[in-house]
Amino acid sequence: MKQKITEEIISFTDRFQNEHCRERFWRTPLAGFSSANDPMFAQLKTAVSSTHAMPEDLLPEAKTVVAFFIPFEKSIIRSNIKGPDASQKWAAAYIQTNTLISELGRHLSAFLESSGHNTALTPPTHNFDPERLISDWSHRHVAFVAGLGSFGLNNMLITESGCCGRIGSLVTSAFVEPDSRPTGEACLYRHDSSCRQCVERCINEALFEDNFYRHKCYEACLKNEKIFQHLGKADVCGKCLVGLPCSFINPVKQSAKPQVG
Repeated sequence: MKQKITEEIISFTDRFQNEHCRERFWRTPLAGFSSANDPMFAQLKTAVSSTHAMPEDLLPEAKTVVAFFIPFEKSIIRSNIKGPDASQKWAAAYIQTNTLISELGRHLSAFLESSGHNTALTPPTHNFDPERLISDWSHRHVAFVAGLGSFGLNNMLITESGCCGRIGSLVTSAFVEPDSRPTGEACLYRHDSSCRQCVERCINEALFEDNFYRHKCYEACLKNEKIFQHLGKADVCGKCLVGLPCSFINPVKQSAKPQVG
């Protein structure tokens, strides 16, 4: 079942890209799986919010949580490096990826339900409390539980394909063997204190080594939403994700590879 779900995620994304996009937005998606009974979900009530949902809150008969990461193409990532405002390519990719995640979730639900399994979906974004700016179902934290990566200093999940992309998840009654979580860090700052470029790239003094001011971060996102309102709802920034060692890859793992020649 794990292989089938992963193949469905990859093939649907490829079809969607070919049929609905004028340019390539995404690299190959990654998928991760966790038990709905993983004790880490209870810890999210402390790490994220006391009101963070448990899998059984979304689906009483939940057995598995499926998470997937849709990594942006490198050209999209590079386009967002210069200047204080988000690039139009980055804004367009954000909007298009939210559409993809919604459609992919419905596709996976139909796929699982055709085999007799129930599912529950959560929107890819804008499901957060507008005052606290905190979600009661954090796709990033769910993806961490499912073994897709570890958190960087920029509060983004660093996967094997980097941190630039979007995350979706769903809960299902199907049993899928859970993946193990990474044991080491993927963030160079947390690995050996050798990098803090994400802090330096923050354009609104929202990110620091020991603190994160989410309202100042969202202030920058809302500025870009106004700039790109002709595209749709693009409340994004992404400056602390791009131009980094972890933008495309897990830099700790890459640096640990033996050099040839």
